[in-house]
Amino acid sequence: VVINVVNYDLVQQTSLASTEYGDCVNEFIKAGLTQIPSDFVKPYRVKESPVQFECKVTQIIPLGTEGGAGNLILCEVVKIHIHEAILDENGAIDQHKIDLVSRLGGNWYSRSNQGLFEVQKPLTTLGVGVDAIPDYVKQSPVFNGNDLGKLGNIEALPTKEEVSIFVKENFAVKGVLSSDDQEKIHLEAKKYLNKDDITSAWKVLLAKK
Repeated sequence: VVINVVNYDLVQQTSLASTEYGDCVNEFIKAGLTQIPSDFVKPYRVKESPVQFECKVTQIIPLGTEGGAGNLILCEVVKIHIHEAILDENGAIDQHKIDLVSRLGGNWYSRSNQGLFEVQKPLTTLGVGVDAIPDYVKQSPVFNGNDLGKLGNIEALPTKEEVSIFVKENFAVKGVLSSDDQEKIHLEAKKYLNKDDITSAWKVLLAKK
């Protein structure tokens, strides 16, 4: 098994990977994460994770049969991979740079250096996935992994009619689109992403001036 540590930069894509996709769906692709080979175990690692543990399972302990029960899995770590970007000048992990998150109940997470925040869980819908996002959006320097994770978590893209109505009713967006400046358009979409208005962000990205 591989344990990939999740930091704040990965939280939206990690959440998207929890979607109940079918058995034949590659969740690396859906979440927009990069799979890389491990050195000693069969499962792939997540390249974007700041710390990755290659492990061998030594024991699986059942914790019950009632709802919410699971298994306690004990592992032996055989290799650790650490991104140099999270190290301090002494070669130790800088807790501010690694910016870890912990999973709580419901939609709640905790960011180690800032506290509680929410991520809407994709429990009842299938997000379109990061692989459905146009390349010009995925390659834009405006959007980070969390932005792509949010965009990929929408169940269906807005229709042309919905996009047209949105633009007609929003003069600010119409002005940005008329500039024909892709960076400005992406920054406008990011404003909506920052407010967790994913549908409107998609409408901006899909709009024609």
